[in-house]
Amino acid sequence: MRAPKPTPRSIALAAGSALAFSMTGLAGCATSSLDLAPPAADRPWQPQTDTTGNIVPGPALHITDARAKQDGYTLPRSAALSSIEPAAALDANHAYTLPELIDIAESANPLTRVAWNDARNAALAAGIAKTAYLPQLTATAIGGYQAASGGTTTLLGTSSTSAEIHGTVSVLALQWLLFDFGGRRARVDAANQLSLAANIAFTAVHQQVIHDVSVAYYTYEAAFARARTTQQALDNADGILAAARARLKQGVGTVVELAQATQNRAQANLAQVQADGMVSDSYLSLVAALGISPLSKPAIAALPPRALSPSLHRPVDEIVTDAIARRPDVQSAYALEQANQAKIRSAEAAFMPKVFLSASAAYGTGTTAITAIPPVGDQAATVNLNGSRRSGSIFLGVTIPLYDGGLRSAVLMQARNDADSASAKSTHTRDEAVRQIVAAQNALATSLASNNAAKALLDATQTTYDAAFAAYRHGVGSITDALLAQNQLLAAQNAYADSYSAALSAAASLALATGEIGGAPPDGGAAWQGD
Repeated sequence: MRAPKPTPRSIALAAGSALAFSMTGLAGCATSSLDLAPPAADRPWQPQTDTTGNIVPGPALHITDARAKQDGYTLPRSAALSSIEPAAALDANHAYTLPELIDIAESANPLTRVAWNDARNAALAAGIAKTAYLPQLTATAIGGYQAASGGTTTLLGTSSTSAEIHGTVSVLALQWLLFDFGGRRARVDAANQLSLAANIAFTAVHQQVIHDVSVAYYTYEAAFARARTTQQALDNADGILAAARARLKQGVGTVVELAQATQNRAQANLAQVQADGMVSDSYLSLVAALGISPLSKPAIAALPPRALSPSLHRPVDEIVTDAIARRPDVQSAYALEQANQAKIRSAEAAFMPKVFLSASAAYGTGTTAITAIPPVGDQAATVNLNGSRRSGSIFLGVTIPLYDGGLRSAVLMQARNDADSASAKSTHTRDEAVRQIVAAQNALATSLASNNAAKALLDATQTTYDAAFAAYRHGVGSITDALLAQNQLLAAQNAYADSYSAALSAAASLALATGEIGGAPPDGGAAWQGD
């Protein structure tokens, strides 16, 4: 039995059925993707892994309750993530000073490279905006081939025909915007201001890195000084304990004195252990501020001893007047304000006509071959047609925007709102800068005063301790006075170390607040003293 010939109606029904089946399958695929998510809110997710252990996309593995309880919420080890950044290549026999540590941070810290790439991208965006002044030239080539054949049967016989057509078309087109009432100029100005803001941000990142490394270095030095004082306190506790034992052996001391001296020695040992832990923590913070691998072990040079300069304390009005125009955030806010003003000019230019030049040149070729076999005759007829065509055109025109449903008006309103916000942010940034400068100056003044007071206290407590210990050793003083003097001496030494570090950190913070922290202190680590 011969199959029925397809009709246009049967073809349309088949195509509709295939489309409906396809849409149903797609809907099923969308919901079936839920198996990629964890099976339940209170059950661990067991991912699929490849042969090397790396997690790969796919439905979660089905595990038993016992297996889920055993594995818990722990991910499998990924082989691709097993490698870590190696320790930085540093000279193990060299102790790095603060300027050298800052140099390492500026080249190794990832934040500086990110800021550099942002600045480069902003510069490229400015270059992209300038390309609007240049003509746009495009070339297009199209090639095609078409073949057809057919046959006709009549009472006289059968005839057949075949035809082939192939050819190419090449087009070179030019478009050039000649005049747009300042629209391009405004966009270039905005891009240049954004590039300027990115460059300022690059400088700000470097200033922040310098500040962070400096403060971390001063904190480490303070912790190291505390470790030295606790070691000295431990030595003092050993001396008091030895004196107590000698007095007890000579019959002039008591068991209570020996117990107190032993307790004091244990407390001094605990303080030393805690101080050593603070040194380790501050050292790790310093390495982190450098932006290098935490496995790196740079040797740190000691902070050169130097008295703090009184010139650090200047009138705040003088500092603000000089610094407000230097701070990166203030300059960046001003650049963003100028960029938004340029965006307003660009939005206003969209309402104006544009003058453009358009040109094109085209070249096309074609070949046609037709073969016909007539029902009567001895020779088949063949017709070959070849041809080519060239064309060119130049247009100078004006386009005038008439109606766009309020799109340009909305864009202009957005630009004006952004400019108003940028102006408000610029004002707020200036006010916040003044507040930070005043706060930093107050913190520095307090730190300097605290350091002077701590120095006087240290001198007095040292004298008291020396006298109390000597009196106890010679049997004319009590152990209570000696222990009290020792604890007070330890507290005074720690207070002096902390106040010195705080003053240096406050000087660095003031330099950051005034935008003057362009590099390491010229003396190798004492402070930004301006003298």
